[in-house]
Amino acid sequence: MWLYVLWMHLSLVQEQAIAARMALIVGAKEFDRLFPGVQFSEVDGDILFCFAMNEELAAEMEDKYALHISIVASDILRTDIGIVMVLPRVLQ
Repeated sequence: MWLYVLWMHLSLVQEQAIAARMALIVGAKEFDRLFPGVQFSEVDGDILFCFAMNEELAAEMEDKYALHISIVASDILRTDIGIVMVLPRVLQ
């Protein structure tokens, strides 16, 4: 059974769990290139907010891996994640 969370700030353990699973999915080389310093920040409704190092990495991460991130995050957080918003860190 999945819960519907209105707003939740992710713990460090939850952030690291999502990052670790993504590293397994994309591989070490791609993870080191695309996910340096990524922060999985918070859930608002069914939206997961992530922050990447810059706008270019944020756009590529969202285009290539938003679906993967939503599936992984839904499993770890035990809530439905329908949208993954990857933003550049300057907007944090």
